[in-house]
Amino acid sequence: RLISNYPPGWTRQYLENQYEKLDPVVLRARNGGCPFHWGSNFGGDKMSPAQQQLFDEAAQFSICCGLTIPIVDLRGRIAAVTFAADEPRPVFLRVAERYEQALQLMAACFHRCVRRKLPSDRTVDGISLTSREYECLRWAARGNSAWVTGRILGIKSRTIAFHLDNAKKKLGVRTQNQAIALLGSEGSSIL
Repeated sequence: RLISNYPPGWTRQYLENQYEKLDPVVLRARNGGCPFHWGSNFGGDKMSPAQQQLFDEAAQFSICCGLTIPIVDLRGRIAAVTFAADEPRPVFLRVAERYEQALQLMAACFHRCVRRKLPSDRTVDGISLTSREYECLRWAARGNSAWVTGRILGIKSRTIAFHLDNAKKKLGVRTQNQAIALLGSEGSSIL
């Protein structure tokens, strides 16, 4: 999934050409690790002609350099947040370097917020659950009662029970422990 404030023309071109498969910034971000700066000379001699073309086309949309922050969440999902500029200005580079830790924190918070808001892969045993059903089930798997989970999420324990009942019905089980067992058998990160 791509969330971007790049020019729509560039985003469309990027997706149509499936540039995510060869973009050296994306390829490096997929390995996780530390934030990194990139620009037209990012890959050096190792960039393929197609990768160089990607950078040249991006430059036509004023995307020339940036700082990319890879994010690997607790479930092993990978994302990245990029702060880009139209040219390698010393001021941009100094600010990015000086505030790198703050930008990392912003990126992590943004990623977490997006994961909560967007529809996602909240499936258990091939059954899709709502984000709230999945969240309540995960808190139950951690040993929390409906009352404790309600306090954590800021909702009533009756609402927690409602979502857990819906999850059990969807999963075709009768008990909460059976639903938790299905969640665990999926290899889901329960903790």
